[in-house]
Amino acid sequence: MLTTDKVQKVVIAGGGTAGWMAAAALAKLLGKNLDITLIESDEIGTVGVGEATIPPIRTFHRLLGINEQEMMRETQATFKLGIGFENWGNINDNYIHSFGITGKECWAGEFHHFWLHGLQKGHSADFGDYCFELQAARAGKFALSPNHPINYAYHLDATKYAKFLRHFCETKLPEGSAVNRIEGKIVDVVLNQTNGFIQSVTLNSGQVIEGDLFIDCTGFRGLLIEQALHTGYDDWSHWLPCDSAVAVQTKSTGPALPYTRSIAHDSGWQWRIPLQNRVGNGLVYCSRYMSDAQATDKLLSNIEGDTLNEPRVLKFKTGRRRKGWNKNCVALGLSSGFIEPLESTSIHLIMTGIIRLMRLFPFGGIEQTFIDEYNTKLKTELESIRDFIVLHYNVTNRQDSGFWRHCKQLDIPDSLAHKISLFKQTGRVFLDDGDIFRVDSWVQVMLGQGLMPQQYHHIAQTMSDDELSKFLNGLREQVNKAVESLPQHQTFVDRYCQ
Repeated sequence: MLTTDKVQKVVIAGGGTAGWMAAAALAKLLGKNLDITLIESDEIGTVGVGEATIPPIRTFHRLLGINEQEMMRETQATFKLGIGFENWGNINDNYIHSFGITGKECWAGEFHHFWLHGLQKGHSADFGDYCFELQAARAGKFALSPNHPINYAYHLDATKYAKFLRHFCETKLPEGSAVNRIEGKIVDVVLNQTNGFIQSVTLNSGQVIEGDLFIDCTGFRGLLIEQALHTGYDDWSHWLPCDSAVAVQTKSTGPALPYTRSIAHDSGWQWRIPLQNRVGNGLVYCSRYMSDAQATDKLLSNIEGDTLNEPRVLKFKTGRRRKGWNKNCVALGLSSGFIEPLESTSIHLIMTGIIRLMRLFPFGGIEQTFIDEYNTKLKTELESIRDFIVLHYNVTNRQDSGFWRHCKQLDIPDSLAHKISLFKQTGRVFLDDGDIFRVDSWVQVMLGQGLMPQQYHHIAQTMSDDELSKFLNGLREQVNKAVESLPQHQTFVDRYCQ
């Protein structure tokens, strides 16, 4: 036992997406037992470029009772079916990592084994041709229909999303639950001299706020978790060399695509995220191979539509805080670490951190077992995401620049090296504990990056040639018919978000 005191006063340091997600969830789901205070300053800006999500965000919204149409209207959101990767395996190559299930699997092997067997038998369709969500994304279509369930996430304005959640906390919480927002900057953190816990924070106004549990949502600064508690940071830049980004918003020039575009360039990659009213653009790069000025010029020469703001350069170091929960402080969002936004996992990690905290919430006092369990689960989750991101850089045929030659020669984590080797030699993919990406995701990316297995599971050979043809052709026809019945994504968004 670290403390015998009951945990009742929760202090959230910082607003933004992380702070207001934490406030909304704790207040709505645990609020009658807690006194929740959120401290934020209007003078401190948020990063505000985490504008793409993955499907579990919908589960979070359902837990809170958030109305999807209202949320999408207020955040200028569009639907997202996956991410399109351009120029990653080779220049001019492209593939989509979608949120859908590809084909059908059996007990012994996933669909890609049957697809690989089909290739040997003369079937030439792409792997993605058997995925409803992927083909809908490629066709620019979308609908919510009970006849054709579809797995999706959102593109949204992260700044407006934080404001939406703040309004939710101010107007939609059940009686007896509340979030007390205090405007101000934290200028001092006082630690308990006996156990080293955070005892209170002092604001620039002189106000002192005490708490039992503190949630650090102060961004890269890690005002509580690092500056006060000196938790330490594991640097992953030897695996993920990009350390900078420049972002700018532009006017929309056409219908919004139902997927994020990720376009590799000679020193990193560029994102395009379509919202209802604008497009979010950014260039991620490695400063060893590209200067800030070069990156800004490159981004501005590769956008569509007039710019709506001045380009903003961001600096980061990929890695993770050594403890996401240290003493009586839990770090969420950028204060807990940063894995570049290639697979849109930033908001997801905030959400899983909140859910994990609520499941382990120390009402009766903070136990070391709570802390250890939280940190163990967080470590495996972050490392599985790290491996998935490194995969995109390392499995490539590109050697056209110093950056890509460096990526191809990376000394990758052993866990990823095993996954790549297993797939290359046998076609098998097994998920690790904490892996948020399904087998389909790994297969789509590995095939898309140009990694073709040397073998596949012999279970696929139990089908006769005629059965295999009927199976593969039937699946493709089902997907094609389902996609044909969908309206254009922009048409559906316009109607749905009126």
